[in-house]
Amino acid sequence: MKLKRGLRKAGILLTLAGVFAGTTIVSGTKNVEAAPSESYTWKNVVTGAGGGFIPGIIFNKTEKDLIYTRTDIGGAYRWNPADNSWIPLLDFVGWDEWGKTGVDALATDPVDPDRLYLAVGTYTNDWDPNNGYIMRSTDRGATWQETELPFKVGGNMPGRSMGERLTIDPNSNNILYFGARSGNGLWKSTDYGATWNKVTSFPNPGTYVQDPSNSYQSDIMGLAWITFDPATGSPGSPTQTIYVGVADKETSIYRSTDGGATWSAVPGQPSGFLPHHGELDSSGNLFITYNDAIGPYDGEKGDVWRYNTGSGEWTNVSPVPSTSTDNYFGYGGLALDEQQPGTLMVSALNSWWPDTILFRSTDSGATWTRIWDWEGYPNRKLRYTQDISAAPWLDFGSNPQPPEVTPKLGWMVGDLEIDPHNSNRMMYGTGATIYGTNNLTDWDADKKINISVMAKGLEEISVIDLISPPTGAPLLSGVGDVSGFRHDDLTKAPAKMFIGPSSTASIDYAELNPTFIARIGYGDYENNPNAKSVALSYDGGTNWFNPSSEPAGTKGGGTLAVGADNSSLVWSTPDVGVYYSKSSGNSWTKSTGLPDGAKVASDRVNKNKFYAAAAGAFYVSADGGATFKQTAAAGLPAEGALKFKAMPGVEGDIWLAGGSESSGVYGLWHSTDSGASFTKLANVEEADVVGFGKAAPGQTYMALYVSAQIDGVRGIFRSDDGGASWVRINDDKHQYAYTGAAITGDPRIYGRVYVGTNGRGVVYGDLAGPAQNHSSITPMTASFDKKTGSQADIKVTMTLNGNTLTAVRSGSKVLAAGQDYTAAGNTVTITSAYLAAQPPGTLALTFDFSAGADPVLNITITDSTSTPPVNNSTITPMTASFDKKTGSQADIKVTMTLNGNTLTAVRNGSTVLAAGQDYTAAGNTVTIKSAYLAAQPLGILALTFDFSAGADPVLEVAVSDTTASEPGSVKVQMFNGSTTAAVNTLNPRFKLVNTGTSDIPLADVKIRYYYTIDGEQEQSFWCDWSTAGSGSVTAKFVKMTSPKDGADHYVEIGFSSGAGTLAAGQSVEIQTRMSKNNWSNYSQSDDYSFNASASSYTDWSKAAVYMAGGLQWGQEPQ
Repeated sequence: MKLKRGLRKAGILLTLAGVFAGTTIVSGTKNVEAAPSESYTWKNVVTGAGGGFIPGIIFNKTEKDLIYTRTDIGGAYRWNPADNSWIPLLDFVGWDEWGKTGVDALATDPVDPDRLYLAVGTYTNDWDPNNGYIMRSTDRGATWQETELPFKVGGNMPGRSMGERLTIDPNSNNILYFGARSGNGLWKSTDYGATWNKVTSFPNPGTYVQDPSNSYQSDIMGLAWITFDPATGSPGSPTQTIYVGVADKETSIYRSTDGGATWSAVPGQPSGFLPHHGELDSSGNLFITYNDAIGPYDGEKGDVWRYNTGSGEWTNVSPVPSTSTDNYFGYGGLALDEQQPGTLMVSALNSWWPDTILFRSTDSGATWTRIWDWEGYPNRKLRYTQDISAAPWLDFGSNPQPPEVTPKLGWMVGDLEIDPHNSNRMMYGTGATIYGTNNLTDWDADKKINISVMAKGLEEISVIDLISPPTGAPLLSGVGDVSGFRHDDLTKAPAKMFIGPSSTASIDYAELNPTFIARIGYGDYENNPNAKSVALSYDGGTNWFNPSSEPAGTKGGGTLAVGADNSSLVWSTPDVGVYYSKSSGNSWTKSTGLPDGAKVASDRVNKNKFYAAAAGAFYVSADGGATFKQTAAAGLPAEGALKFKAMPGVEGDIWLAGGSESSGVYGLWHSTDSGASFTKLANVEEADVVGFGKAAPGQTYMALYVSAQIDGVRGIFRSDDGGASWVRINDDKHQYAYTGAAITGDPRIYGRVYVGTNGRGVVYGDLAGPAQNHSSITPMTASFDKKTGSQADIKVTMTLNGNTLTAVRSGSKVLAAGQDYTAAGNTVTITSAYLAAQPPGTLALTFDFSAGADPVLNITITDSTSTPPVNNSTITPMTASFDKKTGSQADIKVTMTLNGNTLTAVRNGSTVLAAGQDYTAAGNTVTIKSAYLAAQPLGILALTFDFSAGADPVLEVAVSDTTASEPGSVKVQMFNGSTTAAVNTLNPRFKLVNTGTSDIPLADVKIRYYYTIDGEQEQSFWCDWSTAGSGSVTAKFVKMTSPKDGADHYVEIGFSSGAGTLAAGQSVEIQTRMSKNNWSNYSQSDDYSFNASASSYTDWSKAAVYMAGGLQWGQEPQ
């Protein structure tokens, strides 16, 4: 279910009448006057898939390529065959009419294809104060007229993928029928939808209620679909036989044979289920998909029935009958191939595991084939290929084990359709996108069909939060259903979505260190007891990790604030209060001095200062969120939505939007004294969200953006003068319904604003007219060595494109012109004196220009100061093994390359081996004696060869005893949770299998994962989950004294003494993570134990297993 809107004052409801009229011309504009306006160009930030539930796809029966889709909260779309994309039709819907973006039914006229009808309204409970409407268009959705209904319509209510419940008589297209919810029955129009009459003779308005105890699910579902039998009419004469499906488990199918005058239940019909779709083929067969619930989330059983309208015979043609234990999903979608009578498809409504199922029949349901079949568990034979290149994130970041695969075909498949003009084209809606194929008939030839994303232009995500940091990606979005994204290119689909946690309730970055980003969502505690609802990124949102802790008892959500330099985090949970962390989330302490549930934000300059607001009061913390004190601020909203932010670069500068009409306290407030007092802006009547962007040319204060009401007009406004005046930047064709969740300007591009919608994704606006001329710099990356003698200025060439350079800054700190840098013509020189004073790492310098984007120069600062090199001696080999088993013992010979040095000793730690006894040396050969080796303990023996100069290489000897390990035998299977080349967290997942015949004490087992650390740092280890219990898993990091190809460290994972035994034939799983304490990246692609190709548990010999100190499985790096 998507997010509901906050309640707003209801409009005046017209009196119910037998004939309901009152048509209003809407046609996309309202011709209202407001504050001055400025022309903007509006576009969607592309996700490529939509990101929300698609309940209905509707093909016009008579015109090729005329296709529509309806969404539950994001309006309706029309297919554009020119580029295979979808065109949104309801972007003109405004703030007070937001419910019209919930489309419960859609009808396209088969007689006059220009005519289009929608039944709109989002909720039938009190979440939506307004009645529903029938909207009608005579130009395919370019302009609209509407008629208000005397009841509500539920585009986002349960059962929304049933349908279609709005239909047009194919013989007399002035006649329409609409099946209402909430017990309001059947309605009819005879004047192309302008007026509506209730069909009082219809006997059953529906009885099914999903859950009477739940405010969202307690409404009567009502009527599900209406189907005409065109053979019972003629062009210009009304169709006589009409079928209606009703949400009633006892009697659900009704028929009229006199043009809707009288109705009766169809005799002999099945009972016990609910009819989701009903379609009549040219042979007179009415096919119906049934389910035991209305969906889209529930439903576990169901059947498919065929009704012969000529003979009156009912036949159960279910691919998997409801009596079978293999039917755990029920049926949803139904499609008939109008080019090939007898060919049809149905979908499982809720086959979540291992995947959804599509079924196809070419003999009217007598026999069926599936899109996948079992081929000996857990293997499946797939009848399809799947391409998600249009939206790669549709793999949901998952690495499932068979029988699951990634990506999935989908879930919540409540509707699928075969193109009535092209038997090869099929589309179906899922909970996240539209999938389809253009070679459907290859199925019948036992070939694979090609399934791909067919959602270009469709953007349906419900946006919760947005940030536009000063460096890195221009935008990061926090969204409801699909978590959120890092948008590196606004015109291209992101490669991956945020995962762990799912959904995003709040996201923030450190203003002075903007590569650090934190977000909170909702951990999947049911499936993973060690799940976390908080995630952190040290690389601008590319890679994420979960800290080891979170406030005890929380289930996630709330608001999160990141300190200006990321030294503190403050998390206001909705369930256990407000907490702060000064350890990157590894420990949390409850804040004091403010109420639970307060909204929180950080000052963008002072790292210790945080703000909070609740119930009309404002609070300030000066100690990183540990303690808060209420200020004297008064007159702030005590109810309604509330959003506030601190201005970057200005300590104590806060903007607050919110309130409600009902309270009379509503608008925009400003504080310049850290919240000690606020001033309400008299020129803003209502405001719900505020954001900041790059300052206008000639200004130093950042531009303000609000979703607000000013001069009586709702819209998106910008102020370039700190709120003294405002200009409206959207227009009546681009209103996007609800825009009060999130807004932010772009700190690098003046005039650009990002707006979060509730069902139309993220939209962004740019100044219209000629494209802005952006300045550029060359190079955009550079390096600087702090070593004396290597220091040099860095010269940057600017291509100004008519702009001027106004400043160079590091974060919010402006560099001193003439001192830190010089500018001459098109060249900027960053002085070596300035660079030498910066710490090693990456320095991001932003070039502020008078207009357009502000490019960033990333400088890698190093210090190569070191001592002169020496000639090192080497040994070969540097690793060896020794088996203590009698009969397997042997000396180990080592060849030295002296390079002018001499061997002075061989030692084991601080113990020097006895020359001539423990080892012998002859020329360039050293022999380690078997007698010495046999006396050493099991494990790795590190022998250091001390030379007179240079490095002292180490011989690592793996000492084992196969005699001791014969009773038990093990192997390890492994895959990496993330296969990205550069990650700040390694997360190998292991399955230890006892392949022997005896129990194995787990305390005797050690698993080694070998890798390169890529920058020496302290490290931390977490066991996220284990079948032996996370608390029973131990680990230690070991730096190898002699690095190998792909390995200079390993982590040794073991079990505590209380872990018990592993029985023969059984396995234990361990899911691990490890990170460097500064969260810098590992480059894992060349790590010895890394497996780039596996996405599920696979035998892996590069993860070594030791038992009782002896190598039992795998190979060590050589």
